[in-house]
Amino acid sequence: MSEATVISTVNPQGIATVTLNRPERRNAFDADIIRSLTEALQEAAAKPEVRVVVLAAAGKHFSAGADLNWMRDSAQWSQEDNLRDAHKLAGLMSTLDQLAKPTIARVQGAVYGGAVGLVSCCDIAVASDDTRFCLSEARLGLAPAVISPYVLRALGARQARRYFLTTEEIPASKALNLGLVHEVVDAESLDNTVQELAARITRNGPTALAACKTLIETAYSRQPDDDLQDYTTQLIARLRTGSEGQEGLTAFFEKRAPAWHAATQEDH
Repeated sequence: MSEATVISTVNPQGIATVTLNRPERRNAFDADIIRSLTEALQEAAAKPEVRVVVLAAAGKHFSAGADLNWMRDSAQWSQEDNLRDAHKLAGLMSTLDQLAKPTIARVQGAVYGGAVGLVSCCDIAVASDDTRFCLSEARLGLAPAVISPYVLRALGARQARRYFLTTEEIPASKALNLGLVHEVVDAESLDNTVQELAARITRNGPTALAACKTLIETAYSRQPDDDLQDYTTQLIARLRTGSEGQEGLTAFFEKRAPAWHAATQEDH
């Protein structure tokens, strides 16, 4: 039996790591990877003990994008077959983007094509200084269509005009300046940095974290009209009176850790 192309683990602190495990193919996408990754993310989201999800990849490269054999096969499919296939990739991106749990991308090496979409869908992205990104689709006569809503949100339209069209590589330092990643560290510090961020997230209320993600999605790019004001005021009132908000406030005033803290974690 061949080794799984996607591996999921959960540590005692509730940090789930979902790892692309096809290093011999530079973790390139194919139908199996897309299906397995979607299922792994859905399973992590459904586990109450999972507090944060880290998306990682085995080997030297995060992902080289689409598998060449898979792309060669898709060129022979009908438009209807390609449409069904594209919907599966779109489902993966939506699953990751809409995951109620916080997500962190841990990236290194090559991040090409659809892999840029995965990084853009994560809440936080940390890259090693050897990482290089590339929206390479136009080289093959294609376009980064399915991932475009997420990449555009990360890069902005002005930068996307350049990098969609030139297909040039974006080094980690430039990706940081563009806002595609939040932090760049040396390879030896990558795991520690990701784990520190994940641990920091687990100190916060799980209901509050899910609410923060929904709040950003709802409020972003909207004018502060009556509907948005109604949404935000109802949200804070609901959180303040909910069990988690009550516990958080009580713990703060009693100078103790709230109930959701893992026993092994320490406040800073």
